[in-house]
Amino acid sequence: MSVGMAAPRAPYACDPERSRGRLFDEPPAKARSPFRRDCDRVIHCTAFRRLKYKTQVFVFHEGDHYRTRLTHSLEVAQIARALARRLGLDEDLTEALSLAHDLGHPPFGHAGERALDECLKADGGFDHNAQALRVVTALEHRYPDFDGLNLSWESLEGMVKHNGPLTDKEGRPVGLYRDRGIPPGIADYNRTHDLELWSFASLEAQVAAISDDIAYDAHDIDDGLRAGLFTVDDLRVMPLTAGIIAGIAKRYPDLDDIRRGAELVRDLISYLIDAVVSETQRRLDAARPKSVDAIRNHDEPLVAFPPEPAEGEAMIKIFLKERMYRHPRVMLVMGQAESVLFDLFGRYQQAPHDLPAEWMPPKGEGAESEAGRARRIGNFIAGMTDRFALTEHQRLFASTPDLR
Repeated sequence: MSVGMAAPRAPYACDPERSRGRLFDEPPAKARSPFRRDCDRVIHCTAFRRLKYKTQVFVFHEGDHYRTRLTHSLEVAQIARALARRLGLDEDLTEALSLAHDLGHPPFGHAGERALDECLKADGGFDHNAQALRVVTALEHRYPDFDGLNLSWESLEGMVKHNGPLTDKEGRPVGLYRDRGIPPGIADYNRTHDLELWSFASLEAQVAAISDDIAYDAHDIDDGLRAGLFTVDDLRVMPLTAGIIAGIAKRYPDLDDIRRGAELVRDLISYLIDAVVSETQRRLDAARPKSVDAIRNHDEPLVAFPPEPAEGEAMIKIFLKERMYRHPRVMLVMGQAESVLFDLFGRYQQAPHDLPAEWMPPKGEGAESEAGRARRIGNFIAGMTDRFALTEHQRLFASTPDLR
C-alpha cells in the first residue's frame, strides 16, 4: 500500500453498523453512520464553539496566531484521521473523539483546571475528562427528548477511557485515579450507562489520545518559537529535534528562522506519525486481535510510540515544561488567571443572584445540597471562555487583572 492510501477496514476497528447504540433510542440517520452523526453533533454543539476563546497556553489576547483549544482540537483531529486511515480504523469515530476531547476544559488552560479543582476539592474535585462527559450527557440543551448530545456508547467510552482503564475488574480505581477515586461525573454516569471502566478503549480512542500528544509537542514548539520563549537552535539540546534541525539545514542551508521553525514542526509531526504506525502495527501483529473487544481486553495499549521516539517525545515535554509552561511570563499570567476563577467561584457561592437565570438553583425541587450548589457553580465557570470570565470579573469586582 502506498503512503497516504487508506488501509482496508481492519477487523478490530469499531464498526458503526455494530455500535452498542445510544442511551436514548433514536431512528438511524438517513445518510450518516452513527459515528459520523456523533462527530457532527460535537461540531455543532455550543461547548465546541466556546473552545475558540479558551486558552491552550497563552491567554487569547496575547495574539491572534497562537493556538486555542479549538485550533488545537482541529489539529488533533487532522493527525488522528491520518493515523486512523493508515491503520484501517473508523475515521469518523476517531475524529469525533479528537474534537470532543477538550470539551471539558475550563477557561485559562491548566491554571483554570487547578483553580476549579481546589474550589471543588470537598466535592470530588475537577477533572476535565469528567467535565467533558457532563457536557455531552447533561449540560448541552439542544434536543427536545434528552439533555446532552446522546452520543453512541463507543464515543462516550472513548472520551472517558482514551488514556486507559480507570478501574480494575473489581472496580478499584487505578492509575491517575488510584488515590483520588473516580471523579463523580464519571462514576455517577457509569451507574446509569455502563462504560466498562475496567477495560481499554477502542483503537480509535487510543489514536485520538496519542494524536493529542503529537499535536501538543509540535504546536507548542511552534507557539513557543513565535512568542520568543526559545529559538530553533535552543531545541538542539534534544537528540530528536537536533536530528530534524540538521536534516533541514542540509536541505535548506540558508533558510530563515521562521521557515526553519515551520519545517521543524512539519517534520516532527510526520516523524511521530510514522513512528506510531510502525509500533502499533508491530503490536497488532504480535497480539493478532480479531475484534474490537479483543482490543478492549488486551493487557496493554496497542497504539504507542516505539522506545526511541517515546524517549524523544518525553524529552520534548520536559523541555516545554521548563522553557514554556513554567516561563516567568506564562506563570505570572496563569497565576492571575487562577485568582480570577477563585474570585468568581467565591462570589457566586456568597451571592447566587449574581448567576444568570438559567444557572440559578432549580425551583420546586427541595433544598439544594452544598455539593450540588458547588458543582452547579463549577459547571457554569467551566463553560466560560477566557474573555467571558474576565468580563464577569469586571462586572462583579472593582479591579480585574490585565492578564498580559
